[in-house]
Amino acid sequence: MGNKNKSFDSYSKKPLKEEVRKAMKRYFAQLDQNNMPIDVYQLVLNEVEPPLLHAVMRFANNNQSKASRILGINRTTLRTKLKKYKIK
Repeated sequence: MGNKNKSFDSYSKKPLKEEVRKAMKRYFAQLDQNNMPIDVYQLVLNEVEPPLLHAVMRFANNNQSKASRILGINRTTLRTKLKKYKIK
C-alpha cells in the first residue's frame, strides 16, 4: 500500500488538535468578559481523561497492563486515574 510510511498518529494528531482548538475557542467565547477563567488545564483534563481511559480500557479488554502500554503511562498511574474517575 502507498501509505506504509504513515503511522496511526500521523492520521490522528491533527484532527484531535483541531477539535480541542475549536472547543477552547467556543469555551472562551461563551465566557462573560468580566470573569477570568481559572484552572482551565484541569478543566480540560477532567473532560478528556475519563472518555480516553474508558476507550482504552475497552480496547484493551480491561487489561490494565496493556492499557498502560497503549497510553504510555505507568500501570500504577493508570490505576490511580481509574480510581479517581471511578472507572472499572
